[in-house]
Amino acid sequence: MPDQPPRPLDQLEQTILARKASADEKSYTARLLAGGVGQIGSKITEEAAEVVEAAGEPGEDGRQHTIREAGDLVYHLLVMLAAREVTLQEVEAELARRFGVSGLEEKAARKAKP
Repeated sequence: MPDQPPRPLDQLEQTILARKASADEKSYTARLLAGGVGQIGSKITEEAAEVVEAAGEPGEDGRQHTIREAGDLVYHLLVMLAAREVTLQEVEAELARRFGVSGLEEKAARKAKP
């Protein structure tokens, strides 16, 4: 079986990590990382609101706008994960752990933990 091309999310994660390592002040990603969790969190909040707004727009234009805004949200989320030194692989493992578990049961279990 031939090697699979890298997934876009993996490529994006690697690019973000490279920007983090370089701390190039001309890089938007590096500037976000330098701003820390507060600055990145503000962008995530802003982008999440834009996804919801776009999703409310009718038709194919609204659908395409939703895709673009979701891309922005995912990018900023990956920047936050890099800031906290969390990998996509760790997030995927957490999602895999949840398969077969009722969402309601999983939420209840999180509330029960101190």
